[in-house]
Amino acid sequence: MSVETKTIPGQIMTMPLTVTSIFRHGMRAHPEAQIVWRNSDMTIDRYSFADMGRRTQQLAHALTELGVGPGDRVATLAWNNNRHLELYYALACIGAICHTINPRLHPDQIAFIVNDAEDTHMFFDTTFAPLIDAVSGRCPTIKGWYSLTGPDQVPQMATPVSDYESLILGKPDVYDWPELDENAAMALCYTSGTTGNPKGVLYSHRGTVLHAMGVSGGEWLALTAREAVLPVVPMFHACAWGLPYACIMNGSKLVLPGPGMEPAPLQELMDNEEVTMISGVPTVWLGLYEYLDQRVERLKTVKRAMMGGSAAPLSLIEKIEKGHKTEVVHGWGMTELSPVGSLAMLKWGEDKLPIDEQLQIKTKQGRALYGVEMRIVNDDGDLLPHDGIAAGMLQVRGHWVASSYWGGVGVDAFTEDGWFSTGDVAAIDPKGFLRLTDRTKDVVKSGGEWISSIDLENIAMSHPDVLEAACIAAKHRKWDERPLIVAVKREGSDVSREDILALYDGQIAKWWTPDDVVFQAELPHTATGKVSKLHLREHYADYKLPTDT
Repeated sequence: MSVETKTIPGQIMTMPLTVTSIFRHGMRAHPEAQIVWRNSDMTIDRYSFADMGRRTQQLAHALTELGVGPGDRVATLAWNNNRHLELYYALACIGAICHTINPRLHPDQIAFIVNDAEDTHMFFDTTFAPLIDAVSGRCPTIKGWYSLTGPDQVPQMATPVSDYESLILGKPDVYDWPELDENAAMALCYTSGTTGNPKGVLYSHRGTVLHAMGVSGGEWLALTAREAVLPVVPMFHACAWGLPYACIMNGSKLVLPGPGMEPAPLQELMDNEEVTMISGVPTVWLGLYEYLDQRVERLKTVKRAMMGGSAAPLSLIEKIEKGHKTEVVHGWGMTELSPVGSLAMLKWGEDKLPIDEQLQIKTKQGRALYGVEMRIVNDDGDLLPHDGIAAGMLQVRGHWVASSYWGGVGVDAFTEDGWFSTGDVAAIDPKGFLRLTDRTKDVVKSGGEWISSIDLENIAMSHPDVLEAACIAAKHRKWDERPLIVAVKREGSDVSREDILALYDGQIAKWWTPDDVVFQAELPHTATGKVSKLHLREHYADYKLPTDT
């Protein structure tokens, strides 16, 4: 006999979770809060949230007059600055989609991404003018190219270009925002194309709002109106880890470094603007803190350094925490997770442990944020225990985790029961701390950016005197990992290291070029005939790259 149950609805208003709600709240609750940025010419400017709001609404009018409407994709190729921020909000709030493009990709990949997304317009910083000229002839869906400058700063280019300031000049600074579906798309970010072409991840309003709330919490980044945040992580990389939304939501001062990513301009901006929290990949912090040590200086106001993108070595965490008295927040995420999935904050009582024990905890990738669930499975899909020992394929699901890729590609990354397979191998301990142990895809992670081993292998083997080649990640003190080619010469050949490296010129992004080439008589193979990269990595575990000086 079944018992009939009745659900009683709660008597609470239902309002859509949209980026527009973040924008409205930021303008109303924190109109005086500051946004500071470094321009492409390295000068510094600033304005208030209220000023940003007025210009963003002018931009919304301009975009509407250009014919940009709900669902349209508009591309950006830009640094962290005020105009890029205005595009983030204006596009989302009119129902369009901001498609951020990583300028570090090869021009062929950028052209592919623009065409795959069918972008209608492109906004770019002058730094990337040569890149625009290199791809503009291959992007037939782009109706207009816009330099993020005034009319007097437009660079000389082969591509017909308009300027941003003229576009918004004279437009009304009040816009009647449409009511949007919280599940509508608002941003498009592509993966780095580590195996094949890059894949697009389409973020929703709802997921973005929940992600911003998730990373803001006191247990995680503790963002308040008393904080000043400098995201070194680029706005073209997974929406700068959601900080442009979280800072406006919480009234935190937002400091944008523009192209000034070197230690000296970063220190100047952090000290002068009294920055309290910074975020970026370990490579950036390695360079910054080594620079500070050489000058026997410390950052004046920074309290927390968030790092992710690649595993942070213990030596770097120790340098920052012990030497500079700055708290490290180590995290993990992916473009497919909007992108933050976990952060390593100490639990109650752990802050009383000896400092070396605390640092060991912080070398892990942290605990899942509320909104993200994690599990590990074996090759058969069976669940593995969270005992800190068993390691398996990491799968996630959650309120801001991708459910599919743009265009329906990569369906094998999503399980039938609704989980996303990350491609990482990990262990999870009884306290919920995640520890990455390996990767299922043989990619190289250099300074937080992914490099495809398969692409590099194919280019190496295009040389007629190379019989076989494999690419593995070799350790590097600055970049964490760099690509190393292990090749087999054809019998009687005298092909050299320089011959192989010369093949990469013009075929890939410059920073993808392998750091070294070594030769062996043969490569180890598995029982199925595949190259055993596990054995290669073990053999070259202590290999000293010539660039690691």
